[in-house]
Amino acid sequence: MNKAANNRLFENISVIDIAEEGKGVGKADELVLFIEKAVPGDVADVEVYRKKKNFGEAKIINLIHASEYRTQPFCEHFGTCGGCKWQHMTYAAQLQFKQKTVADALGRLAKIDVANMLPIVASPADRYYRNKLEFTFSNKRWLNDGENRSDEPVNMDALGFHIPGRFDKILDIQHCYLQQDPSNDLRNKLRDFCKQQGISFYNLKHHEGALRNLIIRTAVTGELMVIVVFAYVEQEQINQVMSFVDATFPEITSLLYIVNQKKNDTIFDQEVIAWKGPEYIHEEMNSIRFRIGPKSFYQTNAIQAQRLYEIAREFAGFKGDELVYDLYTGAGTIANFIAGHVKEVVGVEYVPSAIEDAKINSAINQITNTKFYAGDMKDVLNAEFVAEHGKPDVIITDPPRAGMHPDVVARLMEIEAEKIVYVSCNPATQARDMLVLKEKYDSVKIQPVDMFPHTQHVENVMLLQLRK
Repeated sequence: MNKAANNRLFENISVIDIAEEGKGVGKADELVLFIEKAVPGDVADVEVYRKKKNFGEAKIINLIHASEYRTQPFCEHFGTCGGCKWQHMTYAAQLQFKQKTVADALGRLAKIDVANMLPIVASPADRYYRNKLEFTFSNKRWLNDGENRSDEPVNMDALGFHIPGRFDKILDIQHCYLQQDPSNDLRNKLRDFCKQQGISFYNLKHHEGALRNLIIRTAVTGELMVIVVFAYVEQEQINQVMSFVDATFPEITSLLYIVNQKKNDTIFDQEVIAWKGPEYIHEEMNSIRFRIGPKSFYQTNAIQAQRLYEIAREFAGFKGDELVYDLYTGAGTIANFIAGHVKEVVGVEYVPSAIEDAKINSAINQITNTKFYAGDMKDVLNAEFVAEHGKPDVIITDPPRAGMHPDVVARLMEIEAEKIVYVSCNPATQARDMLVLKEKYDSVKIQPVDMFPHTQHVENVMLLQLRK
């Protein structure tokens, strides 16, 4: 028997898998257990703190045997912060389970033979690999273990990340291993300065306070963008904060600010004001430069993104005379990356500002064989569009996590391009789309790519060939 008398304690539970949220998976009779901070291979006594009909959420109360995959987390915020949930697993094990995630999705959900799947491509760096982070100011700091709210005085101001499941609580971050210098130094010095000056931090419940968000974007070119987002604030305070950041970090190439009085943090509809430098920085990939604005989308692991796009290009096997459709083109990163290898690329994207970025990125690289169109993919990609631009030889599709709309999948089935290169950030929705596409297309190559070490996320590239 592995169940204790009080129906909440389960003994000698073997952890057999890992779930998306970083929880280990075990079984007690017919009850599936999702166990916090457990690693496949662990054997532990666990306590269930939330129980549903056929599964329970649990925590380890006694680790009997530690898995060979277990390692010591390197970040002091692990387990409280919502990021890097797989830090307690070796990186080699993370890659193994990500490969399994892709294989399970395609094999079980789409019934695709995954024997031709290539080994996952590891990220060259598993720390300081992100080029963009967004931090939140709050006057409601999350209290760490050992802190007592009744202690006086308790400084509740924080600059960091949201606590999972708590929109109003912010974990004050001391050192984050996701972004290179000067990200940590900048965040910490700005927080300390604003505290000293008595500038109010935002209250997420009551929508009060001056300081709201801090966005830092770094680039492989060495350029650095910093955006300070204010809420209810006087210009004198804006000047005070921006002057401090400018003077303390002269290496910033694009220093911007926004005044956002909405109830949500999105900045896409907000005016951006330049304090110093242009309203953009440049990324570089294979000698192609990309202009990145405060609202631009760009892959956050830039080095690994280049490898991802190289794989997509290699899978397509371009000869130089192809017409290519690049669906969900974003800022035209893939389109411009492959433009020198094909006859023409036609890119489609929902966000109009991203399409403007795509056109700019073509222009600054003197690329003349790209065309970009904005609109909802299921509406734009119709028979008239194909008739106007020509039937593509290759379609590259890189949809968001939700995958492609069923109407888009149906359109791909009608177009019958010779090849489809499907780049996915969610193997489950890729598998769902493949259930339809496999009626006409063979899966020729499958290549998982790790873009986000210490998380459950995995990218996957598939080459589909039209069946003759």
